[in-house]
Amino acid sequence: MQQLVAVDDLVARARNGDQESWNALVDRYLPLVNSVIGKFRLSSADADDVNQTVWLRLVENLGAIREPRALPGWLATTTRNEALRVIRLRGRESISDPQSLTFERPGGDPEADADLLREERAQALRDALEELPAGRRELLELLMSDPPISYDEISAKLGIPKGSIGPTRARALQQLRNTTAMRALMAAPAIDG
Repeated sequence: MQQLVAVDDLVARARNGDQESWNALVDRYLPLVNSVIGKFRLSSADADDVNQTVWLRLVENLGAIREPRALPGWLATTTRNEALRVIRLRGRESISDPQSLTFERPGGDPEADADLLREERAQALRDALEELPAGRRELLELLMSDPPISYDEISAKLGIPKGSIGPTRARALQQLRNTTAMRALMAAPAIDG
């Protein structure tokens, strides 16, 4: 498994003008930004404008980011706000027949919100796993593998006694819960429905 560079390091390097780190940030979080944009059914031109504005906002605020591991939530919120801003602006420009209007709240699709939450949680879990020591991260990854791997195989792969897998797993999960990425996820405000 290829080791991902921690988001803290990418943000720090990007702040210092490292183009490769900036590119890595964009590559890592572009799917999240595109996923949020896709929920708003914008025209291609509007979607491109939102995408460009979100990355411009990140460049403008990169130096002010205190908790880089909260970046996925910041990007999702910024993308959503920008998409809503574009929708409001386009709504002022369009001429429509009032009798044909349907009143639908943009971004109010529960399925879309659930998709966004799943993506944010998955990214937070990936970031949290990066914070763990390699041995604990590898143990958790083996325990989550599909199809499941037996304790005998895990013991052989990691060189640890079979009987210590359960207690080590418990400690690793507790350590995972205490990572900066998971604490940031748990501290994020809930989405109003």
